[in-house]
Amino acid sequence: MSGVEEAGRWLLLVLKLPAAPSRHRVAVWRELRRIGAISLGQGVWAVPDVPVFGDGIARAIDLTEQAGGQSISLTAAGRGPQDAARFQALFTAARSADWAEFLADCGKFEQEIAKEIRTAKFTLAELEEEEQSLERLRRWHRDLTARDVFGAPEAAEAAQRLKECAAVCEDYAERVFAVLHDGSEKGR
Repeated sequence: MSGVEEAGRWLLLVLKLPAAPSRHRVAVWRELRRIGAISLGQGVWAVPDVPVFGDGIARAIDLTEQAGGQSISLTAAGRGPQDAARFQALFTAARSADWAEFLADCGKFEQEIAKEIRTAKFTLAELEEEEQSLERLRRWHRDLTARDVFGAPEAAEAAQRLKECAAVCEDYAERVFAVLHDGSEKGR
């Protein structure tokens, strides 16, 4: 069975955690959000039943049990095609929101480099900071791509924007090296 065919099945987690201390609930919530699970209600989460979510689900269950809570995991499918379509739409909407946030951060990245160029801040320290920001975008893109099992419409634009961010960073790197080696910006 392919990942998309398997995605007609869902893994539901029903979690009950102690009210205090809240750090346990927050840790489980963060783990489930990190893997892209959708909340269906208080303590009920869902992900497509595909391997990419397995490790994160296992971590959420471990965190729940370490906190003295209880977890039940269920494999489910809708009663009909409309149910499967609703689950898929909910999940894809969540991924679309993730991609929108990613695209906004790409814009911020490009604006930051434009500011550094405008203010002629051509230092190795600044270049390293921008390269770290680009690497963060790359990791984020990889993570989003892995959990976007249905292919949200924004995914293609996000891949293109990441390439554009890499090109902007490369241009900035060339400017930094030109200034450091020649003491000028070589007409840019």
